[in-house]
Amino acid sequence: MESYYKPEDLHRFGEMGRHRRELYDKFSDWYNDCMAEGALSKKTKSLIALAVAHAIQCAYCIDHYAVESKDAGSSMDEMVEAIHVASSIRGGSSLIHGIQMLNALDRE
Repeated sequence: MESYYKPEDLHRFGEMGRHRRELYDKFSDWYNDCMAEGALSKKTKSLIALAVAHAIQCAYCIDHYAVESKDAGSSMDEMVEAIHVASSIRGGSSLIHGIQMLNALDRE
């Protein structure tokens, strides 16, 4: 079965710089600055990225940050826990919007 998502496409990310190179370069510089060691360690940033990748459901990001997190020294337990944190935030976000439903029904 053909899939929209092709893991080999992850390695083509740089091709996005073929057109409007200056915009791609700005993104790349910003991304690299954000992911560089700073107040947060590379390991911590990789775990955050892995969790966000799951929350936004970016298959390419999940592939990349799973490997990057492991390479930065994260254990499987740390990676799974990060994913659970992201999932709980996403689930809580859906649940809190239930208040909108309650408000709408209260106005009836």
